[in-house]
Amino acid sequence: MRWARFVWLRRWHGLMGFGISSYVMLLACCVVLISPTSSEAQQSARPQPPNIVVLLADDAGWGDYSVSGNPYVKTPHIDSIAQQGVSLTNFYVCPVCSPTRAEFLTGRYALRTGVRGVSLGEERLNLDEQSIAEHFRKAGYRTGIFGKWHNGSQGPYHPLARGFDVQLGYTAGHWSEYIDAPLESQGRPVTSEGYIVDTCMNAAIDFISSSQPPFFCYVPLTTPHSPWCVPQTYWNRWKDRDVGLTGKEADAVRCVYAMMEQQDDAVGRLLARLDSLHLSSNTIVLYFSDNGPNTVRWNGDMRGRKGTVDEGGVRSVGFLRWPGHIPPGSTQTGLIGAIDLLPTLAGLANIPLDSAKPLDGLDVSTALLKNVPFERQQPLLSHWAGKFSLRSPTHRLDFQSRLYDMQHDRSQKVDLSTTHPEIASVMRQQLERLKTELLQPPATSQQSAQLDTADILKSPWLLPAHKEFLAHPAQDSRLYPVGYVSLPYTWLPARDGQPLGKIQRSSNAPNSSYFTNWNDDQSAVVWPVDILTSGAYRIELESTSPATAIGSELEISFQDSKLSVLISISHDPPTDTRQDTIPRPKAETLSKPFRRWQAGSIQLPAGPGLLTIRATQLQGSSIIDLKSINLILEEQRP
Repeated sequence: MRWARFVWLRRWHGLMGFGISSYVMLLACCVVLISPTSSEAQQSARPQPPNIVVLLADDAGWGDYSVSGNPYVKTPHIDSIAQQGVSLTNFYVCPVCSPTRAEFLTGRYALRTGVRGVSLGEERLNLDEQSIAEHFRKAGYRTGIFGKWHNGSQGPYHPLARGFDVQLGYTAGHWSEYIDAPLESQGRPVTSEGYIVDTCMNAAIDFISSSQPPFFCYVPLTTPHSPWCVPQTYWNRWKDRDVGLTGKEADAVRCVYAMMEQQDDAVGRLLARLDSLHLSSNTIVLYFSDNGPNTVRWNGDMRGRKGTVDEGGVRSVGFLRWPGHIPPGSTQTGLIGAIDLLPTLAGLANIPLDSAKPLDGLDVSTALLKNVPFERQQPLLSHWAGKFSLRSPTHRLDFQSRLYDMQHDRSQKVDLSTTHPEIASVMRQQLERLKTELLQPPATSQQSAQLDTADILKSPWLLPAHKEFLAHPAQDSRLYPVGYVSLPYTWLPARDGQPLGKIQRSSNAPNSSYFTNWNDDQSAVVWPVDILTSGAYRIELESTSPATAIGSELEISFQDSKLSVLISISHDPPTDTRQDTIPRPKAETLSKPFRRWQAGSIQLPAGPGLLTIRATQLQGSSIIDLKSINLILEEQRP
């Protein structure tokens, strides 16, 4: 390039009749102008950091892929990630959704991060944890999330406060609508069109297409988590097919496989877009699932499913491709877990990690690039519902202290604890050390604001329902923040509230539930909140009410602030039958379209307290079914 410029300058000199001294001076000036600085030269010499695309399935088991040997389902696009890269054959996640996501996001065991459940606030990632998106954004990446977050809904737990620049999807752990789903975009509610997997995948593809590399694109997919809903064209292919089972169980599995094939097509569209944009060669694509299968179905004869700490409940596929860097069709037999993904992706991308907290995960990048087995010295812990299991490179110690040889007995049929007592003893000691370390309460509170029980009991707005709440507080003591300035829209779903008196949840599972049986003036719903910013808040409700409830009044209160709300419009729609290809599990709420409406404004002081909704005037036998209350900060007050 410089030689071409030199020839051009000589020709220009001849045409313009410059003297040699003028020419030298002009050349010197041009060299100054066109020569890069040393730092620019170093940057241009460095290879372009790879883009990162992470695809996370929801409730898919290790056996739900044709590449795993499933005799029923075909997943060619997802399989291609393994065929063009590496398959992690001993890759482990958690037994349920939110802990796996926390471990991927932080590189630390979920029990360290504050994530101890899947709802009722226990799914929230502690505010002093650094996410993988924060690390990559600090390194210059544009970051986006498209799908299910499940690690906190309100700012600053929200993904837009945890390192993501762009967001479309939902923050809850379970979603009730898959067709024309109500979602949120950039922290605000939106109504989508079409099937939820396509909606989120299309947004991810648009993000990739519009982003200047490098980008970090996280696509936590919705399927095959229930409800059992899939586009009709996919169901038509599956509704009569053999899946190795009969009866209602067979229909659920048919729907799962239909969902997997739909998901596979969506993944194929994203991979095709990377190809068409000529980005595949410098994009790392990672695919895995968050736990074992959510029904009984083919899973390589492993014991356990979702919610268990046995092999079948925590083993996942792990596929990673990076053309030109990861040998195609390779396998990695080393013991690897979700906690290793953050340091490994950072290692592959040459991103420095300045984590304020020590990571449990290890950087496996060198083993992947060199195609050599990764040698892990410490075992991996699995935990759920008070049960613990430990996986070493060769053995599993289950929650009943039975020992199994995982190299020859993944089905966990032969207990070796008496024939190999030395191995069992070492693993029991390792497990006890980890349990002691991980089950300790955090050194400092993650949220300084706490409810003052004495003040609540003295307050003039005290209801019998409040006494009930104080007698049986929520398991998670962290309050729900309201009024985070960067995200002024605060969503408080029924999942996070506590029904008191006669009010009930619409289902046993809090996620996607709503409050119903609201027919007296002594019952209430409370949310233990911390108002971060004092000021004027607009109140928005998502609800349904029958015609007989018109004229009823609600009272929304927080400390001494109150807002009276009149129910003046009937909205009582039937169940949305589009959302169920086959009947959903009994624990899940049936879907219906809720009305989102403005209930008024209220001045709220900063500080902790109970946000309360109750009925003060009653008409008819049923007043309201409530899906959520949303508070929008409109004006800050000093």
